[in-house]
Amino acid sequence: MKRQGLAVFAFAAMMSLGVAGIHALAAEGWAQEGGNWVYYNASGSRVYNGWRTGNDGYWRYLDGNGVMAVNAWVDDDDYYVGSDGIMVAGRWLQVQDYNAPSGYAWYYFNQNGKSVKNKWEKINNNWYHFSDTGTMETGWILDDMYYCDDGGIMLTGWQRLYSPDENDHDDDDYGPDTDGDDDGKHWYYFSSSGKKVTPKDDGDEYRMKKINGVYYCLAEDGAMQTGWTCVTGDNSEDIRDYRYMDSNGQVRVGWYSLEPPKDMQNSYEHDVEWFYFSSKGVPKVGPQKGSARSSDLEKINGNTYLFNEKGVPVYGLQKVFLDKDESSYTAYYFGTRAQSSMLKGKHNIDDGGVMCQFYFSSTGRGYTGVYDGYLYYMGKLQKADSGSKYQVFTIWEGDKAKNYVVNTSGRIAKNATVKDRDGVKYKTNSGGVLIAEDDQQADGRTYNTPVEPDWDYD
Repeated sequence: MKRQGLAVFAFAAMMSLGVAGIHALAAEGWAQEGGNWVYYNASGSRVYNGWRTGNDGYWRYLDGNGVMAVNAWVDDDDYYVGSDGIMVAGRWLQVQDYNAPSGYAWYYFNQNGKSVKNKWEKINNNWYHFSDTGTMETGWILDDMYYCDDGGIMLTGWQRLYSPDENDHDDDDYGPDTDGDDDGKHWYYFSSSGKKVTPKDDGDEYRMKKINGVYYCLAEDGAMQTGWTCVTGDNSEDIRDYRYMDSNGQVRVGWYSLEPPKDMQNSYEHDVEWFYFSSKGVPKVGPQKGSARSSDLEKINGNTYLFNEKGVPVYGLQKVFLDKDESSYTAYYFGTRAQSSMLKGKHNIDDGGVMCQFYFSSTGRGYTGVYDGYLYYMGKLQKADSGSKYQVFTIWEGDKAKNYVVNTSGRIAKNATVKDRDGVKYKTNSGGVLIAEDDQQADGRTYNTPVEPDWDYD
């Protein structure tokens, strides 16, 4: 901001009326008396508390004593006259002010000479705010919603500032392009109008705010947050109440591996977990293990995931219900922790400490029925006990039961008559379904219940 000094004029020469002394009283105009300048009107009376111009065209003020004022506030303190008595107009002026920390304050006078007060004023393409006494304001102003720098210029965009709360000494928050200095300042964002962007006053301590197409998390006073932030308050046991803000303040989206929020770390299996954040930074969550439904499966970048209630993708064998009333379910396999995504086809899986063969369909569901000559139930291969040559398993398809005869490797007996270790004879059709037992029709009978997978709930 360019400051202008006080102009110095040869006042006596410019105001000369061509007459001097007592003779000046005979006509309207300026006269010098006792070292002071006074003004007489047409009737010969001195003017008090009023403005008059000289031959130079500049305005000067006669005070309550009828004397031209110099270096003083005049006319209800709305105007200021310099050492030459001329009204200051269209420029800045620094005036002594004992209430100001420096002992001086800046004022701006419009083209009519009136001091700008209690308003915003655009000067040389910059905005300034003036108090009700006309002093140019700096720092936090107007309920801490605007900030003017040391030169009085209103700031816009991202600014790193001390908190308007003098008691706030938090130095953990950083912002765009910061180098991480612990200087006790925070990042704030001011719109093009100069107003600070803050969350809506709805009771929450922190809120997300979209700025220039990117979400940020702001505190009540507008201070930008970094790291894990609980948007509903100081802490929560629900990961959905948290957002993770990068060191530049922008909300994290997509996959990210990091430590869980401090207040929730004890409820996680590992010190570092994978999280997936939506476009608004909300962690993706799912149901508790054992209560998931197929509708809870999430496809991300071509892979399918199932998240638990802590926002972490599950792994291993998982029980998943296929309908809303939880009457039907099967197994899905999400691989190792490093994979944590749905797998298909055949896999050898540790099932309760024993390696077992599983088969998962093209949809990822554990297959139930005969596939490639073997019997599966919820994806798990069904085998006759090692002490039996053959065993019959009953598979329900709706309200109809099918009895399959399988050997100790899980292969079904097709179009065959076989005997188990105890000599019981089984006759099957081309689909491996039991037709007769010891030459007695098997319709309506049920046999062994197939073995479910050992669900990974731990």
